[in-house]
Amino acid sequence: MQTGDDSKAPLERYLGATIRELRQRHDLTIAQVADQAGISRGMLSKIENAQTSTGLDVLHRIAQALGVSLSSLFRNFDVPQGDAQLVKKGAGMEVVRKGTKRGHTYHLLAYDQGPRKAFEPFLITLEDEAERFPTFEHPGTEFIHMLKGVIEYRHGQQTYILHPGDTLTFQADIPHGPERLIKTPIQFLSIFIYPPGTAE
Repeated sequence: MQTGDDSKAPLERYLGATIRELRQRHDLTIAQVADQAGISRGMLSKIENAQTSTGLDVLHRIAQALGVSLSSLFRNFDVPQGDAQLVKKGAGMEVVRKGTKRGHTYHLLAYDQGPRKAFEPFLITLEDEAERFPTFEHPGTEFIHMLKGVIEYRHGQQTYILHPGDTLTFQADIPHGPERLIKTPIQFLSIFIYPPGTAE
């Protein structure tokens, strides 16, 4: 039986799916939960299938039978749908940047949409100890987090020895770049954070 108020349908579907998921997660049967909540098995089945609406008192008893609070049944209702961008391991787009040579790869890990870009996260791998690097300059801030290897990295007139777990953050409009590859292979995350209004 469908209720006449269509505005309740999304909530009924959400509650039904949530109750069924909790019941199955705890390996409980409809009969066990219905008996514990003091309602008929048919009623619980209709609630799970969004075929009927019910009051807060009944929902409270169902929640108790499931071992959760009443508020937890509503916790994720009407939460905005996520729009995250997932890039699986090894699937980042390989890009060519100034100084890119053999044994020096950039993988872009997210693709900013629209006419302006806010940030660019790269996974950078350096393998050739004999490689010479140009200096880089670009707007905004750069954040580096070392994952593997040891590198000497230059920013302006200063150089820094970076080991796995180290981070380096700096203004990117000052000349910077790898000075010396101490222990290869080297891998680090490099995140460019651009100031507002930076065009692609």
